[in-house]
Amino acid sequence: MIGPAFAQNRCVLEIGSGTGQHAVFFARALPHLRWQPSDRAEWLPALRARIAREGPGNLAAPIELDVSMSPWPINAADAVFSANTLHIMAWHEVEAFFAGIGRTLAAARREASAPRTLAVYGPFKYRGAFTTASNAVFDDSLKARDPASGIRDFEAVDALACAQGLALAADHAMPANNQLLVWTFA
Repeated sequence: MIGPAFAQNRCVLEIGSGTGQHAVFFARALPHLRWQPSDRAEWLPALRARIAREGPGNLAAPIELDVSMSPWPINAADAVFSANTLHIMAWHEVEAFFAGIGRTLAAARREASAPRTLAVYGPFKYRGAFTTASNAVFDDSLKARDPASGIRDFEAVDALACAQGLALAADHAMPANNQLLVWTFA
């Protein structure tokens, strides 16, 4: 599902790369892309080590990026990917995430054959309801660890994306009760 979403893009900024498993996998699978991993400072040593050990040539060195920073340390990318991040952020960080993405994608040079794309993977609620009982249990465990975190409502997240000029292009059901949401600039 990611391959078709990024088929016409050239540079993907990954937000919250963690240990780098997605960065290495997608950079190998999508050699036409420059994949730019990023994460908060505390995750960078492990991320750098994995990329040095396993990364293909189109996988850039990771950069420090906390969604709350301003400005972000990257000027432009024509695509953004993030997996399993929104539910571990506080709501004000989710808002900063979308504001930063709006600036980053807007700064990308628009080409007729390269739509600006955002893809977010993770669990979501719809109309305030969990999609499965296991997601409700997961949400409880997230909130026990950090009351500001939790599975986000699709409608609230989509409203933040729309406020940045993005329009929902796809909502794919994925394994383990997750979704892959794909937006493009309208």
